[in-house]
Order: sequence, then structure tokens, then C-alpha cells
Amino acid sequence: MKIKEIEYTPNPNAVKFILDEPLTPFGIAGEFHNAEQAASVPFARALFEVEHVQSVYYTHTWVTITQDGGVSWHELLREVAIPIREAVVEDASIGESMLHQGEPIEGEGVGLDDPRIPEIQQILDEDILPFLQSDGGGLEIKGFVNNQLLIRYQGACGTCPASSMGTLMAIENAIQMQVDPDIEVVAI
Repeated sequence: MKIKEIEYTPNPNAVKFILDEPLTPFGIAGEFHNAEQAASVPFARALFEVEHVQSVYYTHTWVTITQDGGVSWHELLREVAIPIREAVVEDASIGESMLHQGEPIEGEGVGLDDPRIPEIQQILDEDILPFLQSDGGGLEIKGFVNNQLLIRYQGACGTCPASSMGTLMAIENAIQMQVDPDIEVVAI
């Protein structure tokens, strides 16, 4: 796999690698927060073998690596580039069991049948996600309980200070203006 470009993100501990060919089918993403989660996915497992890698998030044509801050990116870029360059599509394949892994979250999956969810998802897909993805991240709706939309940031956005306040407020404002002024957005 060739790395076409390396982009720094607003999160000082995350870097986005843009690839010259697809790593996963369009719309499929892999997200891993530790080596145990990545154990059955060779591509992600190889990245966690690099010291200081804290999380791995990848989608169709890019990979975001978040590090623990224990080393400069200048030192770490060469090391994480090796498994990316050696990657083949089969090594990044995510089985069905991997799509919903992670610690259970209170309220997760609840309320997703609310009639406002498709409209909210459309706003996120069209107005919010392109910006998050350009910075090496994403988000997913985890639940909708008592007019609280529960979201989880992914990739670079997961540990970025800007996403916890500024981005969250922008998401909430867009949803309140376009869907329902009483909806509160909560990052979990």
C-alpha cells in the first residue's frame, strides 16, 4: 500500500495517512483502542506492535494513528509507515464481530428507532462528517435517550480537545436548528 500523503490533524497526538488505493470497502471502518482489540486483524495488530501507538482508525483510503505523546511524530512516522506500506487489503478486513466491539455504553442502541434519527444522520453525513473525516476522524450515533443524542468520536477526534467542546457545540447547534431545539448532544 502506498502512502500518498501524510497530514497532521488538529489533535497533536494524531496523524492521518492518505493512501493511494482503497484499504477497505467504501463505508467500512476499523477502529481499535488497544492491541487486544486488534488481535484478529493483522493490519491493526502490526500497527500496535509499534511502541507509542495508542489507537488505530482506518477507512476506505486513509488511516489515522493516535499516539500516547511519549515521542515526537518525527521519530514515530517512519516506524508506523512500515506496516502501512506493507498492508494488503486482506490484512485490514474486519469481520462482523469486529463491527460492534468495545465496552458497553449506557444507553447504547436505545432510541435509534426514533423518527428524528434519519434526519439527524443526514445532517451528520452531509454537514459534519466531511469535516471530521478531513481531520482523520469520524463519529457514530450510539443512542438517543430523553432527547439526548449520544455520540462517540472516532479516530483523531476521539482524543482531540477541540472535539470535546467546539465541535460538539457545532453539532448540537446544527441539530437544534434543523431538527429539534430541545435535543442535547452528548459525547460518550
